[in-house]
Amino acid sequence: MKRYNINNLEQLHERIVSLKVDYTLKGDYLKNDAKNYVRQFSPGNLIKKYATPSAFLKVDDKFNISSSIMSLVLPVIMNSTLFRGSGFITKALVGLATSKVGKTLDAEHLSGIFNSVKSLFSGAKKKKDKPVGYVDYGIPPDSETY
Repeated sequence: MKRYNINNLEQLHERIVSLKVDYTLKGDYLKNDAKNYVRQFSPGNLIKKYATPSAFLKVDDKFNISSSIMSLVLPVIMNSTLFRGSGFITKALVGLATSKVGKTLDAEHLSGIFNSVKSLFSGAKKKKDKPVGYVDYGIPPDSETY
């Protein structure tokens, strides 16, 4: 337990104020550190961190695991969701087209698409219209021009 050399009421009040300031500063530091820690493990930050070409084992321009996976998975997803009730020929054409598109997609393109979609949703929250308050032009309400 700390002992303080307080001799009068003024010193006591000064010490109380300084302890309150320390308390609020430490609380603010703790809040900021907690926000940074939570932001570090957000889905967007994790994708930025791990969705790199080196993370997807891009050996060279011809062999890319992420584009190979996308060329296999994208036709299955498209045929099972958007083209569910279509015929065999339509599904075959969609499969060919999406497999070609899947080969061109790599980690850089996927992270760019994700960031652009994320910016669409995050940009809408930041824009807030400020309500226009009452503007006083100096004309009294009892005047004839009002």
